[in-house]
Amino acid sequence: MRRFDMRLPASVRVAGNGFRDLLTETQNVSARGVFFYLDRPLAEGARIEVTMTFPPHVTLTEPVRVRFTARVVRVENSHSVSSIGVAAMIEEYEFLRSNTATEFGKPAIGS
Repeated sequence: MRRFDMRLPASVRVAGNGFRDLLTETQNVSARGVFFYLDRPLAEGARIEVTMTFPPHVTLTEPVRVRFTARVVRVENSHSVSSIGVAAMIEEYEFLRSNTATEFGKPAIGS
């Protein structure tokens, strides 16, 4: 799949992590995957939930919020001790309504 360099804010939830959001920025996105950096390692095979907003210059319309579940397929240590690269394969996704306070209140994976 072709990857697109996209630096977009994202929140990541990890099953078994107390459902706390880890904030990050994507490095690249494809139709089947995403790559980003975190300040902690994730286990390969871990199931995660990522929420991000595609801006108008990408969608050619209004901003579009998307939440997807993915599986970590690769974890790589970067040159910086505080940055761990995470590559995840997208398994499912859903479009979220904009400006809805309950979007983050939905049950996370594993609940």
